[in-house]
Amino acid sequence: MAHRIITQAVVVGARVFGRAFAEAYRQASASSKYSQAAAGSTSTSSHNFISSGLTLDEACKILNVKPPQGGKANMEDTIERFKRLFDVNDPTKGGSFYLQSKILRARERIELEVREAAEAAEREELKKGWKPKVYKDR
Repeated sequence: MAHRIITQAVVVGARVFGRAFAEAYRQASASSKYSQAAAGSTSTSSHNFISSGLTLDEACKILNVKPPQGGKANMEDTIERFKRLFDVNDPTKGGSFYLQSKILRARERIELEVREAAEAAEREELKKGWKPKVYKDR
């Protein structure tokens, strides 16, 4: 009689585990398709948001800096605040690894935004082409 109860418990457990695994696989598949569709239909800046998980506004609030205006930011101030907050939240000194990670991602997000703006400006400059000044009187 005991072997029957044990066998029944194992079979029921296997069914529950199998169904949970199948449902998790379906959710992961749907999530993957959704993120691929979202990445395919948006710009590179939004794609980078998907990978980092932070918006530019959140990143600026975390580091308490102004958002980059026209792709220009005070990177010295940003780096200074990053270093101070990163050191304060060091886990060996009793800080939080989670907060330290958020601070790092915030700095990376701001740097990414500035870098993308600089690359866009460079592409725009290349589109205009090189137009030398020609003096007709010489």
